[in-house]
Amino acid sequence: MTGKKILVIEDNELNLKLVRTLLELADFAVLEALDAEQGISIARRERPDSILMDIQLPGLDGLTATKMIKQDPLLQGIPVIAVTSFAMESDSRKALEAGCVGHISKPIDTRSFAKQVRVLMGADK
Repeated sequence: MTGKKILVIEDNELNLKLVRTLLELADFAVLEALDAEQGISIARRERPDSILMDIQLPGLDGLTATKMIKQDPLLQGIPVIAVTSFAMESDSRKALEAGCVGHISKPIDTRSFAKQVRVLMGADK
């Protein structure tokens, strides 16, 4: 998956920096957005290979943004991976119902994060 382009939508700048570093070390090209509206705009312009979506975003939340992405003919084929501090089974179900291919729980495991992303990027194929 070398060179795959991932859009990370995350409002916490420290989390964003950590995720960017881990993904770049794994040879992903990283695009960034601090809120869902900006993320959707970037996704339309850049057409990433996958989107990592924080669920708790200011304004438009991640699940609503995912539903919008999945209804957009230009974006609906892009796998969306939820990144959430919620670890309840019902939260995982909500992410899947919104259109996510899976989720990664926070705090992320730095040793396995890139592998989790790779697995989930292929989950819809």
